[in-house]
Amino acid sequence: MRKSAGWIASAAAAVLVAAGAITYAVAADDGGTGSSVPAAKSADAGFARDMAVHHQQAVEMAYIVRDRTTDVEVRRLAYDIAQTQANQRGMLLGWLDLWGLPKVSSDAPMTWMGMGDMADGEDGALMPGMATDTELKKLGTLNGKQAEVFFLQLMTAHHKGGIHMAEGCVAKCTVGVEKRLAQGMVDAQESEIALMADMLKARGAKA
Repeated sequence: MRKSAGWIASAAAAVLVAAGAITYAVAADDGGTGSSVPAAKSADAGFARDMAVHHQQAVEMAYIVRDRTTDVEVRRLAYDIAQTQANQRGMLLGWLDLWGLPKVSSDAPMTWMGMGDMADGEDGALMPGMATDTELKKLGTLNGKQAEVFFLQLMTAHHKGGIHMAEGCVAKCTVGVEKRLAQGMVDAQESEIALMADMLKARGAKA
């Protein structure tokens, strides 16, 4: 048990070190623009702010379903999503700190994509793909298979919204490290959407 705990602690430390290295590497990676500090209204800053918010909800949903089911497959997926997106959120917020930019903006979400009027934030859904407050409360009342299916459906929609935003960064961001992170999000979340489709099918449900 001690060996297992030690391994987990070592692995966690390694993740934090890697995340820190990537975070600080961005300061020297300007994507060929000649400046390593994006403007407050740039796509780089807008993506960092908006995706940090988007990721936070994914982490919240993952922790909710963890306590609503004993299914190993769903709990493993939830854990992977929570760990990955929490680490990525830390990088995004770390970059904003390095750039000396605010973590919040008076602009509507996704304004940097030219989509500031797309989501009105009704019932807590600030951006496309995000679950509403009502949906999150519902998830917290379900158990077993019902919780698994609803989580997979919500997370599929969440990933689709996240992919759209990440693709926007790939097209519009200028900081190389951030563009590569965004592309990595696209690739990983597309793979998870396919996995979740199979998991839903196995439970007699659809996305």
